[in-house]
Parts: sequence; structure tokens; C-alpha cells
Amino acid sequence: MPHSTLDQLGPRLRAARQARELTLAELAERARVSVSTLSRLESGKRQATLELLLPITRVLDIRIDDLLAAHTADPRVRRTAVTRNGHTITPLSPAASPIDTYRVTYPPVDELPTLRVHDGYEWLYVLDGRLRLRLGDQDLVLQPGEAAEFDTRVPHAMSADGDEPARVISIFNSAGMRMHTHVAEAAVGGDQG
Repeated sequence: MPHSTLDQLGPRLRAARQARELTLAELAERARVSVSTLSRLESGKRQATLELLLPITRVLDIRIDDLLAAHTADPRVRRTAVTRNGHTITPLSPAASPIDTYRVTYPPVDELPTLRVHDGYEWLYVLDGRLRLRLGDQDLVLQPGEAAEFDTRVPHAMSADGDEPARVISIFNSAGMRMHTHVAEAAVGGDQG
């Protein structure tokens, strides 16, 4: 096994033993290994072998895999931003994520886009600039540090307020995400919120 895979074996073994409220001596006796050997395994001073681990894991009622560090995938999100009709949409979550998170930059516009309705739900947070949110009969301006959440079945539209772009973190459920980021180019042009 690679060295890094074994690095956490000792601490995980100790944690499993302590979770079952067993002393070193109790576990060593039940697993038929010496206290010294068990102590050295837990401290990383003894190399783990299958012959040693099998009786210990049986007593602890765990799998050997439970003691090994799981491979951690690269957590960085590397997806390409897209720009449509002046809006820049930067994905901040993996493509297969159950929650879709984006940084959206809304450009200044002369007129608020047409109010739209679609299935979904959205939560947003203003990073910088001012965001104009028209939601039903409400016409709101959100400042940096303000958040909003709403049902996208309520007629809504968003744009920057003033002469500067507004950058927003938006979190959509899957229906809202599809409507905002995966519709045909012509439809996206008219649905900016």
C-alpha cells in the first residue's frame, strides 16, 4: 500500500478501539496480539500486516478498509465560465453536484429584463455592485452582503442597478439551474433572471 494510505491507519485504529471503550490490554487480549504490538500499530511505529489487522478488525467489528485513508479526489472545480448577452456565468460546483452554485455577473442595462417564471428555487448573495431584483410586485435593490431567496414560479428578473456590474453568488435547485444555464441560446437571451 502507498505510504500516504497507511498514514492514518494508527489514529483510525485507536479511534475505533476508543469508540468501543476498549483499553489497549482488552483489545490485545481479545485479538491475541501483544499490548506492545497494538500500541506500536496505533502510534505508527509498527508496520501493519494483514495477519495483524484481521484479528483486530474482527474484534472491533470493522473492515480493514475502514482503517485505510480513502482516496480524496481533487476538490477544485474546473469548469468553464460562459458569457451570454453580457452575463458571465461561472460554475462554482462540480457538474454532478446535487446543488448548483454559480457566480453570475450582471452587466448594467438600460431596462430591466422581462419578468420570467419557471419551476425552481433560487438563493443569491451579492458580492459587489448593486443588484436590482424584481420579484412579483416588489422592486428591490440588494447591496453587497445582502442575500435573497425565492420561488422562481414568482415572476422575476434581475440586473445590475446603476453603472457598474453586479456580481452575485447564485444557488439553484436542479430545475432553476436548467432554466438559467442550459436552455437554448435564444431563450437565454430573454431569460436573465
